This record gives sequence, C-alpha cells and structure tokens, in this order.
Amino acid sequence: MANLRVRVAAGIVSAGVALGVAELLAAFFGADSAPLNALGATVVDHTPDGIREWAISTFGTSDKAVLYACMAVVAVVVAAAAGALERTSRAAGSAILAVFGVVAVFAAVARTSASGALPTIVGVGVGIYALRLLTRRIDATEPQSDVETPSAGGKSTTGTPEKAAATPERRQVLRGLLVVGGLAVVTGVGGRLFGVRRSDVSGERAAVELPQPSAPEVPIAPGADLRVPGLTPYLTANADFYRIDTALVVPQVSKDDWSLRIHGMVDREIRLTWADLANRPAVERLVTLACVSNPVGGDLIGNARWLGYRLDELLAEAGPHPDADMVLSHSADGWTAGTPLSVLTDGRDAILAVGMNGEPLPVVHGYPARLVVPGLYGYVSATKWVTELEVTRFDRATAYWTRRGWSALGPVKTGTRIDTPRPRGRIKQGRTVVAGVSWAQHRGVRTVEVQIDNGPWQPAQLAEEHSIDTWRQWTFDWDATPGPHTLRARTTDGTGEVQSAERRDVVPDGATGYPSVTLQVT
Repeated sequence: MANLRVRVAAGIVSAGVALGVAELLAAFFGADSAPLNALGATVVDHTPDGIREWAISTFGTSDKAVLYACMAVVAVVVAAAAGALERTSRAAGSAILAVFGVVAVFAAVARTSASGALPTIVGVGVGIYALRLLTRRIDATEPQSDVETPSAGGKSTTGTPEKAAATPERRQVLRGLLVVGGLAVVTGVGGRLFGVRRSDVSGERAAVELPQPSAPEVPIAPGADLRVPGLTPYLTANADFYRIDTALVVPQVSKDDWSLRIHGMVDREIRLTWADLANRPAVERLVTLACVSNPVGGDLIGNARWLGYRLDELLAEAGPHPDADMVLSHSADGWTAGTPLSVLTDGRDAILAVGMNGEPLPVVHGYPARLVVPGLYGYVSATKWVTELEVTRFDRATAYWTRRGWSALGPVKTGTRIDTPRPRGRIKQGRTVVAGVSWAQHRGVRTVEVQIDNGPWQPAQLAEEHSIDTWRQWTFDWDATPGPHTLRARTTDGTGEVQSAERRDVVPDGATGYPSVTLQVT
C-alpha cells in the first residue's frame, strides 16, 4: 500500500513536469500551444449547448476558471492511474501519458500550426522519462521473497535482507519525487509567468492616447441616472462589464501588429492599420450590449460609452456588392460572427470601437479593437480582437455559433430586470421603491409596468431616455403589506410591442418571459 501511494505520487509529479515543460515552451510558440489551453478550447468548442448554458448560468463569468479546475482534477486522476500502473517491465503508465500527448497535439495543431505541437511533444517526452526513472527506483524497493543470503555461520537462510538496504533506496525515491515535483512547479509557474510577461500588452495599452471624437457626445442627462440604492448604475464600469466569450486565453494583440482587413464581395479590398485609424474621424456613442446567454432577469448586459469609427463608412470605402447580405467578422483567436450587412449600413451607430468609458479598450474586452452594434446580441456582432470583415452571404458562410444551431440574425429581445428589492429578501411594510432597468436596443423603451402578485399591471416611472440604443432605468412606488409577495415587470418597446410573457430558454435566440421577485414583507 505504501508503494502504491508512492507510485501515484510519481505519476502526478511526472504529469506535472510534462505540463510544466510544455507551458514553458508555449511561451515561445503561443499560449494556445500549451496542452491544457488547447484541450480546454477544444472542450469549449464541442460542449453541448445545454451544458454550456448551464455552466454560464451557474458560474457566470467564472465559467472558465471552473473549466480549468475540472481539467486539473481529471489530469490528477489520469496521472495517478498512470503512476499506479507503470512498472519497469510494463510501460502502461507511459502509454497513458503518450495517449494524452497525442490528443493534446491534435488539439494544439487544430488551433495553431504544426509547430504548435512541439511544446506538448517535448513536455510529454520529459514526463515519460521522469515516470520511467522514478518507477525503476520504486521497483528497486519492492521486497524480494525467497532470496538466499548467507548466515553468520556460513549457512544460507531465506528471507528479505533488503530491508536494511531499503532505507537509502526509498530515500532516493523520495528525493526523485521532490526533484521532479520541484521541476514541475518551476517550469509550470515560471513558464506561465514568462509567457504572460512576454506577450502582455497591458503596458502598451496604458500608454495609448485615444483620438478625440469629431463631435462631442451628448452629455448624459441627470434624469437618465436615478441613483436609487440597489439600482444598477446607468453606466457600467469597465471592471463590472460582463465578459462571455470562448477565449480561454485572452488574446494579446499589439496595436503595432494589428490591422483590419475588409475583403470578400467588395469592389476594393482594404486594410487599415492602427496608424491609419488616427487619420479618420472618431465618434463616441452610448450603447447597451447584451449576451444571448442572458437569462430572464440576468446580469449579462451592460451600458458603456464607446469610442470608435463608423462601420458604414469603412464598408462604403470597400464597396460591398449588391448581392452581399452578411459581414463575417473574424477575431484574432479564430472566433467568427455573422452580422446582417443591412444592419451595419442602415445608419445606426455601429462602430469599430477602440475606447470604452474614456479609456482604451480593456484587453479582456477586445483591445485594440472590437465591434459594437446596437440592437444585436453579441454572438452575431460584438467581435473582440477583430482582424477581418469578410463581406459575403448567409447562404455561403456560417459563423461560430450559427454552426452550432443558434439563430443567424440575433436581434436583441425586449427585456427588463428587477434590481431592488432582491429575491427572497425580507423588507419592512410601507412605502418601498421597486426599481430596475429595461432595454429594447434600437427600438427604445416606451413603458414599463409592474404587477404585485396577480393584481393589475401598473405603470412605473421611467428615467429620461438618452437614446434608443441604451437601457432605461425605472422605479415603482409600492405600499408593501405584510406577507409573502411576488413582483413581476414587463416592458413595451418603442414600436408598441409588449415583452413576451412566454418563458423560453436562451437557445437558440435569447430568453423570454417576465422577471419575478418573491419576498417577505414583515
């Protein structure tokens, strides 16, 4: 049993050094070539919609950290099995590590290039060598039964004389475990830190000077932000803005290397660099963005001030063909989104954004450039780290999420959320302010109504509207009476259409239904 524990430890530290060496080499070949990153991205790409949406709704923006934790647990279990099965005369554990290496190589090559396989190949090779070396030392400590040794009187006795010699051999095993384990920590942690430092663009971003907008943005009217306790602020701080994407490793794109290529069904292919953008007029607009994975009453939505360049003007310079109807935008990490060409050219404030709330785009939100399109869910429009706009047709190209069964168009559905009072809370009877936010991007919010239990719908007081592309805050004065109560809210958009009461999941084109809050009044 003692040796089994040692073998398990040998498997774990050997797998650890394999991952550590691969992580160190990935600093030179790109983060996507690291085995865990490549395998994690493959898991993200092939996870069924139901499981993916459950993870987003359960863990929110921590879903990626949870995925890494799950992969770590699986890796430890597999490594432990490899160590337990490995013997000097039977390389079963080595075979397990080799299979892991083959899978990781295919995953890395699929996301990078043939050279992206090298970190995993070298790392797994070192891990197998370490496992073989440790296993030979462990096997040398195994009891040898029926071994004849001469007694003091010159006669042979049968027993296990190696017990005296086992102590130094076991010490050799422990030293080997410590050395390999230490190497795993040094290469893994050091490799990750070195890779981050080598590719990090946060220092560059901090030094970027944003262009001045050609015309000042209309200031936010005081009546647009009600500042009610518990109510979401009208402007969402960059640190609080939701982040939902498929990038396990945040792309680090330098503005000096970045360019935007507009090509496909166009009269003139053009390529814009960061320096080219500096010579163009910039605009600043307030736009509310929403994720299609946002459940009813969820928080995967935010309102920010975006600085950038009008997409309709950029596309006009390329000259889209009359029969084109879609723009397939490409991200630096390979992700794609399909946006109706008509939406990008109908005069709305669709922009190539370089600034967010008065500062350069945060790296996690797309630095140096991303797309912002009012009225569409992010999965069909909000491409971060954008590098290409391919003008094409919906019947010729499909984007990342549409290939997985999601709707191709993705207009934002009318919605609302109750921010205060909180669900399952307890409040005092008497006057209570019910407050929340409502949205219907590019259609505007006309009215918001609140229902107490199963009573009549009553109008809420709306904050001042800044534009039809942003959410609106609202409040409702309620004379709360003792007992349990359920509050509901609904929105009517600028066209007169009432928010759908039908409860539907987010797949395939966004959730519907009325948000509700159940609480106790004392």
